[in-house]
Amino acid sequence: MPSVRRRADVVFTRARVAVFVDGCYWHGCPLHCRLSGQNVKWWRAKIDGNRRRDADTDLALEREGWRVVRVWTHEDVTAVADRVEALVRKLAA
Repeated sequence: MPSVRRRADVVFTRARVAVFVDGCYWHGCPLHCRLSGQNVKWWRAKIDGNRRRDADTDLALEREGWRVVRVWTHEDVTAVADRVEALVRKLAA
C-alpha cells in the first residue's frame, strides 16, 4: 500500500488484502451509531467525513489492485476471521 497513505488494521501483502475494523460510532454503523445529543451537527459532519474518507480509501486501494475487507466491531470475530482467511488463501494461491 505504498502509494495509498492510509493505515489498515491488518494487511496481507502477498494476497494484497487490507482489512479495516470499523468502530460502530466513528464510522456510522447503521445498526449501532447513535449520535450524542450535544453538538449533533458537528458529530454528523465528523462521522460523514469519516465515511467519505473510508470510501475514498477503498477506491484508492482497489485502484492499486488491493482487496478491501471492512468489518464492524460488533461482528462475530470467528466469522470475520473465517471470511478473511478464505479470501487470503484464495488470492495468495
